[in-house]
Amino acid sequence: MLKAILILPFNVLVTFPFLLLWGFGYRVIAFEMSYPFFLMLMLFAGGLFLMIWTIRLFSALKKGSLAPWNPVEKLIINGPYAYVRNPMLIGVFLCLGGEALFFQSMALFYYLLCFIGINMLYFPLSEEKGLEKRFGEEYLLYKSNVPRFIPRLTPWRK
Repeated sequence: MLKAILILPFNVLVTFPFLLLWGFGYRVIAFEMSYPFFLMLMLFAGGLFLMIWTIRLFSALKKGSLAPWNPVEKLIINGPYAYVRNPMLIGVFLCLGGEALFFQSMALFYYLLCFIGINMLYFPLSEEKGLEKRFGEEYLLYKSNVPRFIPRLTPWRK
């Protein structure tokens, strides 16, 4: 599990942004700019909360991880997954948005847009097809009731 956390979210949220900031420059948001600072704080805190909630859910299963090379054996449809099919990814989107705002970096903003675009293509074309094969009707029922990226207002119950 630690390997998956280090390779996936850490690289997306720390390594690549660091390289972009180092290469393209940045300017840290002024704390006096209350609305942008508050927005940045809410984006980052919300994203971090979602990522921690998802990681804790995976670690409680003790079999599999959030990494594609070590998939879980059971379809997870509780916790944040009762609201949206990709809560970990949404958490990463929110954190990246908070980082782009905090560092006032267009390079990070464009990275966020590219990352969102790539994942919006990858999930329906690849990952969801694999989940349909592994979990069959159970996943199709879940998929028809829980949105991919925009959360439901109420949790879905099977």
